[in-house]
Amino acid sequence: MALETTVFSFKISVPFEQWAEVYDSEENKQLMNKEKIVCLYRGINKEDPSSAVFIEQAEEGKSIAMFSNPEVRPLIEEAGHIYDSTVITSYLRS
Repeated sequence: MALETTVFSFKISVPFEQWAEVYDSEENKQLMNKEKIVCLYRGINKEDPSSAVFIEQAEEGKSIAMFSNPEVRPLIEEAGHIYDSTVITSYLRS
């Protein structure tokens, strides 16, 4: 399978630091390790503190599959991530 880099751009309803605590939590790290998903970057838009991004790298389809899992969605939303605002862009290494 190809290595895919996926960019998730989205709105948050809480301060970025609060959202990041959940994303950086041990529970999320274990889930990502299990799926062999690596976070390359996470950050906040410097001009709009309600806009955030994270970039993950994994085998093709893994990051999107985890994000799209109906069991994971409530956890994403509880962190302050506005799920329906998410724009996903994927890139494959040639």
